Amino acid sequence: MTKVKYIFVTGGVTSSLGKGIIAASLAKLLQARGYRVTIQKFDPYINVDPGTLNPYEHGECYVTEDGAETDLDLGHYERFLNVHTSQSNNVTTGRVYQTVIQNERKGEYLGKTVQVIPHITDEIKRRMLILGESGDYDIVITEIGGTVGDIESLPYVESMRQLIWELGESNSAVVHLTLVPYLRAAGELKTKPTQHSVKSLSELGIHPDVLVCRTEQPIGAEIKRKLALFCNVQLNSVIEAIDLSTIYEVPMAMLKEKLDKVVLTKLKLKAATEPDLKQWSEFLFRLEHPKSEVRIVLVGKYVELPDAYKSINEAFIHAGASNECDVKVDYIHSEYLNEENATAKLQGYAGILVAPGFGPRGIDGKLHAVRFARENNIPFFGICLGMQSCVIEFARNVVGLSDAHSSEMSENTKNPVIDLMEEQKKITNYGGTMRLGSYDCELEKGSKAAKAYGKTKIKERHRHRYEFNDVFKEQVQTAGMRITGTNPRTGLAEIVEIESHPWFVGVQFHPELKSTVENPHPLFVAFVNAALKTNQ
Repeated sequence: MTKVKYIFVTGGVTSSLGKGIIAASLAKLLQARGYRVTIQKFDPYINVDPGTLNPYEHGECYVTEDGAETDLDLGHYERFLNVHTSQSNNVTTGRVYQTVIQNERKGEYLGKTVQVIPHITDEIKRRMLILGESGDYDIVITEIGGTVGDIESLPYVESMRQLIWELGESNSAVVHLTLVPYLRAAGELKTKPTQHSVKSLSELGIHPDVLVCRTEQPIGAEIKRKLALFCNVQLNSVIEAIDLSTIYEVPMAMLKEKLDKVVLTKLKLKAATEPDLKQWSEFLFRLEHPKSEVRIVLVGKYVELPDAYKSINEAFIHAGASNECDVKVDYIHSEYLNEENATAKLQGYAGILVAPGFGPRGIDGKLHAVRFARENNIPFFGICLGMQSCVIEFARNVVGLSDAHSSEMSENTKNPVIDLMEEQKKITNYGGTMRLGSYDCELEKGSKAAKAYGKTKIKERHRHRYEFNDVFKEQVQTAGMRITGTNPRTGLAEIVEIESHPWFVGVQFHPELKSTVENPHPLFVAFVNAALKTNQ
């Protein structure tokens, strides 16, 4: 069996530099050269997973096929590589400590004092190697969350140090992402923050093989030479990562900087064939040369932080390129949308998307958005709570059940058209207990969903506790809202549509999680296409 190679991506100077995008871009280039590549993220927070975090804290919670609630960076990995991630691709400090403590309780360390070194670091190393030991990959890229120097990241850095030594020469490479700030007052780029960041990493026993330098201005040959000299790396290992208009340009920029070749040389792997990026280049061309423009509004309760709807935003980019149009997405906070201002705020948009969420805050605004789209024949797309909202609105204003609601929002409603799933009623713990991961769905022939997918059997990812209440199925369908997607095992309503509307679709699942550059999600493609027709 070919020996698996490991690449570690660390960050310095400041957070939010884009380690995930650099890791995904490098992985894309290596994949395009024929290597089997995966990426994993190690997060230093003590939550077992981000499933219970408020989106304002950590952005969206990304759900994998096998039901892992993970960091949003895994979405970047999947969108770039077009390969599914799993439970093993995201590890948190909470999960590591949980495992070690459980092992201690079972007596696996009898007689030993359980310590950060070796017990925590050994568990981190074990998890760093799991994907490589599967036999499915030639290269495993590990992104270390946080910034070098953070106290939370120290166990991960120490685990890296030990693992690099254990793997042996040429079986690992360290890519360090750093910032080279431009001081406008001085009119120059400053290398000192990067030098200090590399020094901090070296003091922990790790020296980077490659420096990727985020910058607003071109760093030029002189700055590259200075960084190489004072950070003790090869000149060709100083990579410029200048700000770009879209994250999808980063792989091409890294190809130009020869990041993949530098890393392959360190790993003693061949770079004989040029990467096949034909499909990626075609996507970029359509993205950068749209033939039309369409304006869509997203109605949600976390709109102040775009990362809360990261996968939805990216799915619109993919669908826009597929339709050769520029999708302009505006955001409206559902908490501030009401009957008096709904028309003024929503008119003029070619499409309305009501976003996922939890809890009663802002639900009334979502219902007003649904009603406006339904009554004015504006293409509508509801996702998860957005789908539940359109069922509630339809039940109230078309079926005539004036107090129809979700039992999540109103425990005492006499008409709970959305109710807690039966298997959820005995659950008391909130972490990792929702209906999570990929489930089958059968589509009604001739439905808008079936036409979009081009087939009647699909699998989609879920993250919810509440569902359409089948008690109201006949009333709702008789009034004109059809259930066009159903789970074949449980009968759960997965998709609802209004037949008489140009394009009105609500889905219980999260289609945005499966949209990639190479495979834009068909429902987003169809929704954007419907919005384009509204514009004409």
